[in-house]
Amino acid sequence: MAVEPLVCPRFHALHDSRWLLESLPSPLCLACALETLQEDGASLVRKNHVLSCLHDVLTRHAALVIPLLVQDESVCVHSIATLFGVLRSMEDNHILDLSIEVLVMLVVKLKLEGYLRYLLKECQQELCKVTTTRGSLPILILLGKLADAIPIFADELVIEHSNMLEHLATCLMYPNERIKAAVCYLYGKLYSAPNAAERLCVHFTERLCGLFLTSLKNAQTKELQLNCMGLLNQLLKYDHFVSVTMGNSWKGADSASPELFERESPLPLMLKKLLLSRDELLQVASAQCIAAVLVHSPAKYAPAFIHADIPEFLFECLFCTSEILIWSIYCCLLLLTEEHLFFSKCHTVYGIEPVLKSLKEILHFNNVELHKQGLLLLTEILKRQPVEIKLFTNTAVFKDAISVLVEAINCPVLEVATEAVKAVAALLRKDHVSFPPVQYGELQKLVESVLKQCSDFPLLPPSRGLMGHLGTRHQNRAVSRQGQFIQSALESFRNACRLAVESQNDPLAQENPFTAPNSEKKDTLKSFSEFLLRMSDSLCIPIVMNYSERIVRPALMEVFISTLNILFSVVPNMGRRFSIKLASSCFIRLNLELKAKFCTGQSNPALNQACSSFLHSMCLNLYSSSKKMANSSQEEQEISELLQKNLPQLNFGVVESLTLLSETPSSYCLDDTLCSHQYSLLLLFYFAFSQEDRFVPEAELFSAIRSFLLSLQHQGDCPPAYVFRAVLYLLGICQDKTKALDLASLSAIRRVLDITSDFALVYVHHPLLLKFFLSYPELMGRFGHRILQIWFSCEDYSQIESQDAVTRINAGFSDTSNYFNSFLCMLKDNPSALLVLLDLVCQGNKEVAHKVLVTLETFLKRNEDVCICDLLRSQFLQILQKLLVEKSSSVLQENQSLPLLLNLLFLVQLRYVAERELDSTDFRLLHLVSSLSGKCSPTDSELLQPSLNFLYWSLQQTTPSSQQRVVAMLLSSVPLLELLERVLQLTWMLPVPSPSEAAFSLSNETLLCSAWLLTAALLTQQHIYKTEFVVHHTDKNGRELALSKEDATLFPLTTQHVLSLVISLQNLLVQKDLLLSQTVIGCLEMLLEYLHGKNQGIASHIVSQPWNKFLLITLLDSGENSFLHPEILRLVTLCVQYQNTSLISQSEINHVLEEAANTKLSELPDATVSALHSFLLQVSTMANVIGY
Repeated sequence: MAVEPLVCPRFHALHDSRWLLESLPSPLCLACALETLQEDGASLVRKNHVLSCLHDVLTRHAALVIPLLVQDESVCVHSIATLFGVLRSMEDNHILDLSIEVLVMLVVKLKLEGYLRYLLKECQQELCKVTTTRGSLPILILLGKLADAIPIFADELVIEHSNMLEHLATCLMYPNERIKAAVCYLYGKLYSAPNAAERLCVHFTERLCGLFLTSLKNAQTKELQLNCMGLLNQLLKYDHFVSVTMGNSWKGADSASPELFERESPLPLMLKKLLLSRDELLQVASAQCIAAVLVHSPAKYAPAFIHADIPEFLFECLFCTSEILIWSIYCCLLLLTEEHLFFSKCHTVYGIEPVLKSLKEILHFNNVELHKQGLLLLTEILKRQPVEIKLFTNTAVFKDAISVLVEAINCPVLEVATEAVKAVAALLRKDHVSFPPVQYGELQKLVESVLKQCSDFPLLPPSRGLMGHLGTRHQNRAVSRQGQFIQSALESFRNACRLAVESQNDPLAQENPFTAPNSEKKDTLKSFSEFLLRMSDSLCIPIVMNYSERIVRPALMEVFISTLNILFSVVPNMGRRFSIKLASSCFIRLNLELKAKFCTGQSNPALNQACSSFLHSMCLNLYSSSKKMANSSQEEQEISELLQKNLPQLNFGVVESLTLLSETPSSYCLDDTLCSHQYSLLLLFYFAFSQEDRFVPEAELFSAIRSFLLSLQHQGDCPPAYVFRAVLYLLGICQDKTKALDLASLSAIRRVLDITSDFALVYVHHPLLLKFFLSYPELMGRFGHRILQIWFSCEDYSQIESQDAVTRINAGFSDTSNYFNSFLCMLKDNPSALLVLLDLVCQGNKEVAHKVLVTLETFLKRNEDVCICDLLRSQFLQILQKLLVEKSSSVLQENQSLPLLLNLLFLVQLRYVAERELDSTDFRLLHLVSSLSGKCSPTDSELLQPSLNFLYWSLQQTTPSSQQRVVAMLLSSVPLLELLERVLQLTWMLPVPSPSEAAFSLSNETLLCSAWLLTAALLTQQHIYKTEFVVHHTDKNGRELALSKEDATLFPLTTQHVLSLVISLQNLLVQKDLLLSQTVIGCLEMLLEYLHGKNQGIASHIVSQPWNKFLLITLLDSGENSFLHPEILRLVTLCVQYQNTSLISQSEINHVLEEAANTKLSELPDATVSALHSFLLQVSTMANVIGY
């Protein structure tokens, strides 16, 4: 169905058809529409409908209408005039608003400045014609709409129609707030244009400012308030208008009088009034205007707002949920933090709790920028808060701060977490946490959260070609953001470490003073400090090193290195261990590489200073951890001054450093900079190499040091002892990787060592340094005794002496064991050094001599193939001759080296496996040892044991001719024979030892074994000389005892001796140890054979003891076929041999025979077969005797 076109029947016939827009959904005749609006008799409803249709056409079909209008300029002017006429004649607000919109749309769509000028001219004329200010409202609204829609409007109005401005200012005095609102809106648009604002400066200062502030102060309607704030917001973009608006408040910035600020600058109070309103829009506008003022000069304008108590009301406004309001308040408070008065008036003490609560709420919002702004505000408050004013007044608020920061740190958005970490760095300040008790547990939780967030970063893979340039750029940006976060995290960790160090001198910060007595103390400074060290080891260092594999940021490394430097002092008693750990992890190399790469010239001075300070502290800690000499404190001071002066200048790579070390200073050069640099480099290399960080090629370093030595020789210089100590150590370390030193270099070393007062000053206890000296006869010939003397003085043999000589070789991995084993290897390669060692035994102090003998003992047992026996025997002779000068046996007993020396002598003697003729040295040694033994008492087991062993082996391992002389010498030594008699007497006097006496008893038993061996050997040889070797039986007082008739038949044994010996052997047999059992049975066989020959009654009595039956039953319980065990068979054979049927019945003998018959001989061990053979022989003999 066709829609009737909108036409005026009376006028439409007169109009050209082109004005009829039939193609529109609602056909319209433009000419009729304009005629209708001009007609006075048309109803308001019809005019309203026409305006609505025009609005619709210009909105939706401007492409059809505008080309039609621009064909004739007069038509355009007529259309504008018609619509403007509606404004003059109409009072209906709805029609006025609609006509203003249509008129503005028409002017905008026509896009010609001439129509705008025409309309402005009409507006100006109309404003001049209106009889009342109230009638100018539509014109003012139209001007505001035009200013809003057309960019050039403001400049056109200000330049071409400036007379209109006076009318605008006059309107502000009219009591109608709608007119004032329209004027303020128009002014806001005018001042938003920079050129117009500049032209209106004088107008504002002289005419507008007072009227505007009065309007703002007295505004009651929301429309006027908002438009005033909009105008104010535009004005506050310019310094001049801010200055005029704020008056002269800055002149009284130091005054504490709020009345002065209120009188000179009423604007803060107006804004404060709006903040107090419950209208969110007004609060936002007020906050934005405050920020707009402060952004020009916080120091100039902030005091006025602070004295007006604006901060207090800003903090109160934070208890809301409006994101835009919270954002605006954050901006204001951030600017206020730049003014010291903001803190001195304690606004932050009042406001920290609202800030924390708002942060806790907004962290649940999806607004990253708001999160960042709030955390930035918290950071600035924490950072700028004066030390003398405590920010946290109670523990609860502090814990809230920790909780908020932990939550923010765990935010998945990296930018937010970065801001949170910066706030953590600002929080970790002593005055923020020093209220007792210090919440160390909360601080640990906070620091651990920061570092764990760093460790959770994904390791970004290297960019690939398929990703293209864009992918690489995004990846690099991600790496950079991670680096910024890690740097902020390191700053937080550094502040935590600094906090721990600063708290060390504060008694209240050591531990919780409210801890109950005798209860476990938690949250102590010690536990916090140890926690920081653990975090550095487990998280901090790995995080930075992993990131640095991707990219090295100088700023990040500066924070990292300075943090490590502070960690040396966090736990003072662990600083040395921490330094050793870092040095062994190549941190000296890392710092030197950072200095060489980023600190050449004047680049990165902060990084250079951090690395230099770190190296200085580490080197001093490493020096302190080494063994100190007498003048170590003075030497440490000299090293400290040398490094502190030169480290900032040593920004060289490895090649440049070695070149510098090789340089020779000019003879005419008076500057010692080169020498100082060389000394510092040598110390750095020394400390690095001492911790196995060999970042310089050994061969090249050795060559550079050689050049340095030749330079010293050429200049005649003598470096400080600590520098030459480093030189010797580095030469020893590098020696195996290069050629030997030439004579000139050795001459330089000898020259310095000759003028060194104390060899210990240039000595480093390391086997490679000793090996270096041993490699050069030129050095050993002159300094061998001194270096070996100090080597043994530095060695700790307490662990080595606690082990036996066999296990010393594989004694673990301690430095002591490793050094000991290394020295033994060096001795094998340098046998001539043994002479020096033996000289030390003769000439050195007792401690050194003792250690030398321990070393030689182990060396002889390990290296059986080294032919040094003749060399050692002659030296031992001299040593023993010296010792025998001490006649007193008590003195000999106190000499700890003498047992070792005798044991060594015995070890040397053991090397002679084959029989040999003894020479004069052997006989002199025999004489000395026998004389020495004669001076001992039976309790001197440590001395007697090796002595008797030596005498026995000398007697056994020689030719018959020498053996005769040995026997004659020993039997002629009455003290020795008397000693043997007293020692053998102990055989029958040994009590059953208690557990505490077991070790002593074992040593006595060993001594008895050696004594009996020697006695047996002498008894064997006594027939040669027709000499009776007799053992006398004495009581406790040494008087000889009379023997009974029975004892006389057993001489030299007694019945008591026999019974005691049998009981001991039976007890040993019960232990069921195979080797021990076989030995015991052998002893029983020999004993019974001896007794049977001396006294058959005693022998029968011994065999018939009931205990033997019980012993046999015990042994038979050991398992199946136990009768066929060799020791049981031998025991049964003894019983059968001495015809004791009370122990072994005929049925038991038959049982043994049955077991033997049921067993294959090929399956039995040789020992069992032999024992079975003896048993069968005895059974056969017994059967013949008794006729069985």
